Amino acid sequence: MGVLSAVGSDPQTVTVTGITPGLQIQCEGVPVADWLCACGHHERARGRAAVIRLTARVRVGVCPHTTTDEGRAVS
Repeated sequence: MGVLSAVGSDPQTVTVTGITPGLQIQCEGVPVADWLCACGHHERARGRAAVIRLTARVRVGVCPHTTTDEGRAVS
């Protein structure tokens, strides 16, 4: 799984390593889903209901964190 680490001079800046951009789901034991947006935003859902909500909400390849139409499509 990913490891959180601070980067740069801003202590609020965090990067997730070990997870590729997109949606990854593990169903062994407690279901876990990791979504890493191309912009760097990361969300993790644990438990069946939370994983279902996350997978219903996110769209791989589309960044909801940008405000321009150009930024919405991931290259």
